[in-house]
Amino acid sequence: MRVLIWHVHGSWATAFVQGPHTYVLPVTPDRGPDGLGRARTWEWPANAVEVPPERLRDEEIDVVVLQRPHEERLVEEWLGRRPGVDLPAVYVEHDAPWGDVPLTRHPMADRPELLLVHVTHFNRLMWDNGRTPTAVVEHGIVDPGPRWTGELERAAVVVNEPLRRGRYVGTDLLPYFADGAGLDVFGMKVEELPGRLGLPGARAYEDLPQEYMHEELARRRVYLHPIRWTSLGLSLLEAMHLGMPVVVLATTEVVEAVPREAGIISTRPDRLREGLRRLLANHEEAAQLGKAARAAALERYGLKRFLADWERILAEVTR
Repeated sequence: MRVLIWHVHGSWATAFVQGPHTYVLPVTPDRGPDGLGRARTWEWPANAVEVPPERLRDEEIDVVVLQRPHEERLVEEWLGRRPGVDLPAVYVEHDAPWGDVPLTRHPMADRPELLLVHVTHFNRLMWDNGRTPTAVVEHGIVDPGPRWTGELERAAVVVNEPLRRGRYVGTDLLPYFADGAGLDVFGMKVEELPGRLGLPGARAYEDLPQEYMHEELARRRVYLHPIRWTSLGLSLLEAMHLGMPVVVLATTEVVEAVPREAGIISTRPDRLREGLRRLLANHEEAAQLGKAARAAALERYGLKRFLADWERILAEVTR
C-alpha cells in the first residue's frame, strides 16, 4: 500500500515505517509541523518517502493515517478527497485525554466512517469515543539491544519540554528525586532545566540523536520516569529494552506495562526516592531488575507484534 502519514511523533513513527508499505510523508520548504518529512535524528528505511503537498494529488494513496484533527482538512485540500468517505482512514490517538477527565470527548467521537486506534488500553478507557469504532495497537519498539552497563551512578530522565509541561510530566518532582541522586535529563528544551529548578548537580542533554541517546542512557544506573499524566512514554519502553532498571510513578498505562520485578513502581514519591537511592548504590540489584525489564518489554512491546497488528488494521480499513 501507499500510506499517507505525517511525521508527528518520532519514536512511534520510527516503528511504524518499518513495515512493508510505502509511507508518503508531506514535506514543505520550511519543514514545519505539517511538512516535517523524514526524521533527522532517527534511522528510517528508504520506503519512507517525502512528497511536497502540491504533488500529493498525483500520488496513488491507499489509506491515510491521521494523528491530529486538522489533518482531515489538509487531506481534503491537498488530495481533494475526504478521509473515511473517499479515502480509507485511521485516526491514531497518541495521548491520554486532556480537560475534564474522564468526561473528555474525543475530537473524532461519533465518526462511524473512521477507525480510532488508541496506543494504550488506558487511553481508550478514558476517552469518550462516542460511536466511533475503536481498536488498540500497543507500542512497538525498534530494539536497540541490551546495552546497559550502569557504570555511572546516576539516574536518567527523558522528557520533552519539561518547563512548559510542568506537573503533567513531573517536573516539580525532580528536585525531590535529585536529593541524594545525580540526575541527567535528556530531551527537547531541557537546557535551562537545572538552572530554573535549582539543581546544581543535574546535567541536561539537549535533543541527542536517538542512537547516541541510547548509548548515554545505558551508561546510567537507573531510568527514572516521574510522569503523572501522559499516555505511555516510549522512552520508558526504550530504556527497558536497553536493560535498564526503572523507577516509575504508577500512573496511566504504567501498571500494565512494567512488572514489579522490573523496577520500583509506586504512587508514593517517598518510596520511589528510597528505591532510586538503593538501586544507585547496588549495581547487582539494578542489573537483575534491568534484565527483567528487558524481557518484559521484548515480550509485550516487540516490533514484530506491533507491525502485525498494524497489518491487520490497514487490511481491515482498506478491505
